[in-house]
Amino acid sequence: MSPADPVPSERARARAAFRRAQHRRALAVAGVASALVVALVVWVVTTAPGWERARDAFFSPERAWEVLPEVAEGLWLNLRVWVVASVVGLVVGLLLAVVRTSRIPALFPARVATVLYVDVFRGVPVLLVLLLVGFGLPALRLTWLPTSAAFLGGLAIVLTYTAYLAEIFRSGIESVHPSQVAAARSLGLTRGQTVRRVVLPQAVRNVTAPVASVLVSLQKDSGLISILGAVDAIRAAQIATTGDYNFTPYVVAGVLFLLVSIPLTRLVDAWSARQGWRGSLRGVAGAGALR
Repeated sequence: MSPADPVPSERARARAAFRRAQHRRALAVAGVASALVVALVVWVVTTAPGWERARDAFFSPERAWEVLPEVAEGLWLNLRVWVVASVVGLVVGLLLAVVRTSRIPALFPARVATVLYVDVFRGVPVLLVLLLVGFGLPALRLTWLPTSAAFLGGLAIVLTYTAYLAEIFRSGIESVHPSQVAAARSLGLTRGQTVRRVVLPQAVRNVTAPVASVLVSLQKDSGLISILGAVDAIRAAQIATTGDYNFTPYVVAGVLFLLVSIPLTRLVDAWSARQGWRGSLRGVAGAGALR
């Protein structure tokens, strides 16, 4: 503490000590409650009549180590589909949101098409979209269209998640106050410059957390491409299971998906908490100087 810092009063020190004690007590209660729940779950599972058979069928360490390379190679396909689908979905979704919120009369047909697209693909289950795209497009025999299961599965996921991203970006654009647009136009910016330099930067920043949450869900749903025959992590686990009907490969695939999704989820939660903290201070004078 530097000489210029004020010395806390006795009451302030007492409040700080009370908060620390309360925090320690809360941590202790949470730890004990969590330990009891875990112990109860372990006891229920391990004392079940069929536990030994289930353990051998689902949690075989030798089988897990044996199939890990094949399942990990399949996960690499899931990650590639996720990255490509995320990039395409973000770009196209933002463009659709701009079109839908535009008031240019010439874009009226595009706005109607965007509304129909968003309504349809938000209302149809992604599994059904996968089946329709995976089996419907090859039936058209379009020579210029790739027919690999990975491409068609990724296309179906892009079609579904782009609709969600477009709606999120639209809400972000509409969250920008009209006075921001009016101020930009009064400074001489054109309509396009106002959208690019004023509206979109604020809109994207306002919806970063929900967009990130959708991308985490997209990573999980990339495993659905296995129903079209793509050898991803889930299909690799299924192939490994057919020989001995040991389901440990599915557990391995699930663990690998968790190793990707849990860190992403925690990053999104941390970002959301940070945005919520800063957002709650926007109306406070001098809040920008707080850390």
